[in-house]
Amino acid sequence: MVYRILVASYTNEIYTLVFDPDATSLELVSTITVGHHPSWLTPHPKDKSIVYTGLEQSDGKIVALKYDEEGRGTVIGEIPSEGADPCALLALEDELIIGNYSSGRFVAVPFSAEPPYILGHPPSDLQFTGTGPNKDRQEAPHPHQVIRHPARDEVLVPDLGSDKTRRLIREADGKWVEKGVVSYKPGSGPRHVAFYEDILYTVLELTSEVSAHRFPPLPADPTLLDTVPTMRNPPPSPDVASMLAAEILIPSPNASYPTPYIYVSNRNDPSPEGDIIAIYSPVSASSDKIGHVAEVRSGLKHLRGMEFGGPDAKWLIAGGAQGGGVKVFERVDGGKGLKEVAAIELAAPTGFLWL
Repeated sequence: MVYRILVASYTNEIYTLVFDPDATSLELVSTITVGHHPSWLTPHPKDKSIVYTGLEQSDGKIVALKYDEEGRGTVIGEIPSEGADPCALLALEDELIIGNYSSGRFVAVPFSAEPPYILGHPPSDLQFTGTGPNKDRQEAPHPHQVIRHPARDEVLVPDLGSDKTRRLIREADGKWVEKGVVSYKPGSGPRHVAFYEDILYTVLELTSEVSAHRFPPLPADPTLLDTVPTMRNPPPSPDVASMLAAEILIPSPNASYPTPYIYVSNRNDPSPEGDIIAIYSPVSASSDKIGHVAEVRSGLKHLRGMEFGGPDAKWLIAGGAQGGGVKVFERVDGGKGLKEVAAIELAAPTGFLWL
């Protein structure tokens, strides 16, 4: 069996790769030009052949594409993102949620039954406010992800500019409202979050750390349990200040990998061996500490995005936006390690979607 994987990028293109585990190969089979920096991809909640991307530009745009069985895409629609630099999307049952990074605006647009399957109006929107102490990166709110709680009707928005993750719910009139926050130490810059059981894990971009919060239902506040660095032996300043941890993933335990692990990507490592993917064990009933398990040198530069796929989340695809192309790693030793199995040169990959 082969797997088709879409690759978002900091170019004008979205790529389609074919990964063949038996031949341990990655092949570029299709490219579609959509516009400036289509850095994020999300599928339609019901029709998985429909995919949405955001164009990271001052007049942000959302592009809808339809893919055939061979992974060839066609643009079927476009709407404004109602903000600047949409860097994250989330498709719910009846609407597409957009996080506009530079303008700090949260926008939800309804789906339609016909192509292009999105309606630009009337949007539901929130204009976030807030700043942080890092004057270069936290001069305004910067939503960097939109994610749904796995078990509750709640959406979370990590806000790098304001040092908080915002907790939103949709009220009876369909409008989204902020009902709580997860707060972090000043200047840490929350980028992405992931859940395991009742714990929220956050990768903090500006300090290259991972935090764990116990996460009760609203209106209760989260409780900080632990914070650890995303590298065991980070390089000295000034290199460490620019390393900017990026992604955090926690694949669900399964028959092949019964023990849960947390996978975190780092960026801009000065080592010639490339950026580190760090592996941790989550907090447990017996310990409120995040456990450092291993580090894998990826050979990638500026490792922005990665995503698990295949049976039992066996493979991890990752890309170097500034060098190293795209690589597929196999989880080994029960998930405590990663082994490179395939690679391809590709310009500026930023995110992935397994079709």
